[in-house]
Amino acid sequence: MLKSLVAANSLRLIAIDIDGTLLNPQFQVSGLDLAALRRANSQGIEVILVTGRRHAFALPIAQQLGFDLWLISSNGAITRSLAGETFHRDLLPHQTCRELVRAMQEFRGQTVLTFDTEGAGTIVVEHLRDLEASIQRWLEKNMEYIQFVVPIENALTTDPVQAMFCGPVAHMQLALAALSDCGLPITVLRTEYPGRDLSIVDVLNAGCSKGHALERWVNYRGITRDQVMAIGDNYNDIEMLAFAGQPFIMGNASRELLGRGWTVTRPNSESGVAAAIEFVLDGKELDVVAT
Repeated sequence: MLKSLVAANSLRLIAIDIDGTLLNPQFQVSGLDLAALRRANSQGIEVILVTGRRHAFALPIAQQLGFDLWLISSNGAITRSLAGETFHRDLLPHQTCRELVRAMQEFRGQTVLTFDTEGAGTIVVEHLRDLEASIQRWLEKNMEYIQFVVPIENALTTDPVQAMFCGPVAHMQLALAALSDCGLPITVLRTEYPGRDLSIVDVLNAGCSKGHALERWVNYRGITRDQVMAIGDNYNDIEMLAFAGQPFIMGNASRELLGRGWTVTRPNSESGVAAAIEFVLDGKELDVVAT
């Protein structure tokens, strides 16, 4: 069992990942997690969602919380309020993205481009044949935003938010290797769900990450990193967790995160966000076993 050594009054901001962290395995926010976040907000602690989702796709989750907040979306590329005010955008230069697509010809069928716009054309693909098996649920929820462009380079008349490569874990390991050899000024982040045999490889502008975006926001707010609590579960959360003075990882976290010495809370199936917040605010003991 662990007892909190953190003074509750030193906490100014809680940064929370969505998928695998705030959302349980049924893709819902538990009542306990919701109550804990509302309590933190009522005590003057800022809550910010930090997600790999694009802003519009994260909005329905944020709106459930019932209070005003900001979101860092697309793994740090966009920082925008619930009301739509933009604080910062870090887009991928379209010429760099053109070179990326050419370098990743082998993975053209798994390539997805996203743009900071609304409606059809927000998401661009050439076809769905190589994506449906891996991200069918995501495709169904985003179909109204998808535009088919062949070749996909023709969509690159403006800077995209990011490029994504989605597919089975083993195939995306090959994509990661190809990206490491391409020599472009980019950031490569991965999110893996082994139980679903799904890997999402995000390519963003150089220096863009959840951690960099969170640091930028914290500096703007006049908060020190020691006053920041972060909760995450996957590889794309590493920079955010490393920045926060009070990092927590879910009991269902990826293996690499579990080996970094960060405090482990309960899994997302057991309201691990609420357990972590209560650990800090109330000194409640954490008695968890990673799954």
